[in-house]
Amino acid sequence: MKKVTTEKRLFQYAMNYKKTIIIGLVCLMFAVALELSGPFIAKRLIDQHIVGVANHYLVTENEAGISLNGQQYVRIDRTDENSGQIATLFQDGLTFYLLEDEIPLQAELIEADNGMVRLEYEGNTYEVEGAALSANEVFAFFEGELKPIMWLLILYISLILFASIFVYYKTYLLQYASNRIIQKMRRDVFHHIQRLPIKYFVDQPAGKILARVTNDTEAIRELYVKVLEVFASGSIYMFGIFVALFILDVKLALISLLLVPILFIWMNVYKKVGGKYNRIIRETNSNINANINESIQGMTVIQAYNQTDLITDEFEVLNEKQRHFQTKMNTFNAFSSFNLVDLLRNVAFVIVILYFGGNSLTGTTIVSAGLLYALVDLLTRLFEPVNQIVSQLEQLELARASGQRVFHLLDEEAEEVGDTPVNRYKGNVVFDQVSFAYNEEEYVLKQLSFEIKAGQTAAFVGHTGSGKSTIMNLLFRFYDPTKGRILIDGTDTTTNTKQQVRKHIGIVLQDPFIFTGTILSNITMNDPTISRETAINALKAVGADRFIEKLPNGYDEPVKEKGNEFSTGQRQLLSFARALAFDPAILILDEATANIDTETEGLIQRALQVLKQGRTTLVIAHRLSTIQQADQIFVLKSGEIIEQGNHEELLQMNGEYLKMYEMQLGKKNAQVS
Repeated sequence: MKKVTTEKRLFQYAMNYKKTIIIGLVCLMFAVALELSGPFIAKRLIDQHIVGVANHYLVTENEAGISLNGQQYVRIDRTDENSGQIATLFQDGLTFYLLEDEIPLQAELIEADNGMVRLEYEGNTYEVEGAALSANEVFAFFEGELKPIMWLLILYISLILFASIFVYYKTYLLQYASNRIIQKMRRDVFHHIQRLPIKYFVDQPAGKILARVTNDTEAIRELYVKVLEVFASGSIYMFGIFVALFILDVKLALISLLLVPILFIWMNVYKKVGGKYNRIIRETNSNINANINESIQGMTVIQAYNQTDLITDEFEVLNEKQRHFQTKMNTFNAFSSFNLVDLLRNVAFVIVILYFGGNSLTGTTIVSAGLLYALVDLLTRLFEPVNQIVSQLEQLELARASGQRVFHLLDEEAEEVGDTPVNRYKGNVVFDQVSFAYNEEEYVLKQLSFEIKAGQTAAFVGHTGSGKSTIMNLLFRFYDPTKGRILIDGTDTTTNTKQQVRKHIGIVLQDPFIFTGTILSNITMNDPTISRETAINALKAVGADRFIEKLPNGYDEPVKEKGNEFSTGQRQLLSFARALAFDPAILILDEATANIDTETEGLIQRALQVLKQGRTTLVIAHRLSTIQQADQIFVLKSGEIIEQGNHEELLQMNGEYLKMYEMQLGKKNAQVS
């Protein structure tokens, strides 16, 4: 299967809002067309109405002509008459001469004296009657041009105003589409993260994942908001300028087209070199985020063990690496991108000078002032989008590198999602020859087989690493068995989606997680099926009302991050109430009393009795005193069940369970004495 490139996937996201983008680009085309009318208007204004005044005139009796010294003059390019005396209004610098003959306008003035003017052109000498005109006399020729000049200026301003309207809608529509695109991408990334298996979060630091959702998508947002607009605007603008150049001068337009392959080649060079630097910069930035996140999470331990200098040194290594490659990137930009545009601009103007200067010297082409102005104006405009495009190459490569990282995350295999309701479990749990390995070589569980009947309480005990928590992870389908089956009410758990399996299973962790919000939102988890009354009753049932009702806002008391304003026991009671409100058929207690002080333990134990009623309960036990009433106790060692029975039966076996029990009992007696 052919791999889809990052560029194509970014384009596919853009196509979700293609209608808006297309309308924006159409507005851009209109704006460019209107704006590029300026050089043509300027050319006509200069050639026809300013410089064009110096021209050949027909001496006529037409009263509509220019009246001077008792004679009427009409520009020869503005009359249908084809016979009569021709005069020439000749310009030399700021001085105008009225010559009584048809003289080439490009001639060079040699001498003017006593009513005679001598000129030279292409080796020929002309000597004609004529005299310099005063300012008032010259104005007579310009007076008729004022009205069309004003109309052309009004036309130009009107077109610019219309263009500004199209520019506004172009900017609004493209930025609107860009923000919607990145909103969809962030939504997709966040939803995908929630569907990723737990193993992914074990292998990846939280800071790296956070960087992809925030920093990388923000870099991509700049791609759509700025780069898309700059490249689209620049491309259309350059196309319009080339069209205008071809209209004015085909040869010069063909020469200017060399700019396109040069720009294309440079973009590819930039992609290779700049892309490499940007990938390293983005990856290092993610590592910095991960380092900061870990440091904040473990700040208590860092300060307690006086490791601030070590952590600072680790951060500085990453910080220096990021600075080093950012400096390389900046240097690469400084020596290339902006210098390239300046070089091309200067070369272009040299070409224009050589092109027109050479033609003028050979006499093959005499360029008009208006045409020269229009061409120089268009060439100046041509380098504006080039400069903008080149200035955005860094952002383009940054977005491409970020896009690769985001799409790599989106390509991670996610879990199947299925919210089809399933009937509430009765609660029969069977492990049938279950083996599990986090990697292929080391099995944590080895052919475990046991059955827990509906309504029973089963406890799992054993030393660290014996496999207790892994059993719970498999039942909750954080992982699936490497070998064997897990059955709930006779149905293999892998035949349903993980959401369906978890629907009627509740879990209480050793260190319960409390979300930012209110006490009630932490119980209901904003599930509309759980009413306020149900949540309050659950809190009262576990005894949490004793401290909640003392709070200023009661059950609506705001909760800070992780619920740090509550004690460990209070947070545990909240997690019990959460599980009770969801009314699971199977309840998993993962060392729920391990961190509870002796004074709070009694309250927690009473809450547990309420919570376990009518449910199949699986308990990972740290304190053996808390599981003496369990229907079954499984003793684990190295992933195998070595003993099984209730509390009394296990004591009579004189095995591992008795040793553990006596060890804990001995510690307790020692503490009492």
